Amino acid sequence: MLTEEKKLSGTELLASLNWRYACKNFDSSKKLSEETWNALEQSLILSASSFGLQPWKFVVVTDQKIKEQLPEFSWGQRQPADCSHLVVISRLNELTEGYVHNYLDSIAATRSVSRESLSSYADMMLGFLKNPADKGVWMEKQCYIALGTLLTSAAVLGVDACPMEGFDAKAYDRILGLEVQGCKSVVVCPLGYRAEDKYSQLKKVRFPASDLVVRV
Repeated sequence: MLTEEKKLSGTELLASLNWRYACKNFDSSKKLSEETWNALEQSLILSASSFGLQPWKFVVVTDQKIKEQLPEFSWGQRQPADCSHLVVISRLNELTEGYVHNYLDSIAATRSVSRESLSSYADMMLGFLKNPADKGVWMEKQCYIALGTLLTSAAVLGVDACPMEGFDAKAYDRILGLEVQGCKSVVVCPLGYRAEDKYSQLKKVRFPASDLVVRV
């Protein structure tokens, strides 16, 4: 548990979120340190997901030759090429019983409990798999939870980010070889440090709390 001394204050959190914006121009000469990237990578791994199933893969692109291929398939946007680290948040192609059993094995090993003690939880998840609802859509929604975690973590660390849906997913999958990895891209997030532009100085436009927050 975090001590009071180590907790981020509300003022500090809001300052970070107000500083954050969807970075339009990255300074390609500035790279994330290994320590900073490791923290962001761990924030992705720690992201919440339904059942804790983590139905995703985080494809991290730092090879400049590969990054330079991506603006053509990103509506001409340069962020994927100019950023330090490009994260392609991808959903699994399939969610199988084997995947669920592997997750249950991990729970048992990590928490030192028996598999038998997890039988009710196992039945719940396996029952979900048999539901005719589209699992692909469900997995895509999970990816946006991870994106939110990444954006907030980056802001707290003073790292710029730009969530992007404006890209050709099939082209990304082909260039990055995601079929071999058993996943397909959902949303991308370039990370790095901003090259100052007019957008970074603009005030945020948000509806007032009275329009957005319903108190019951």
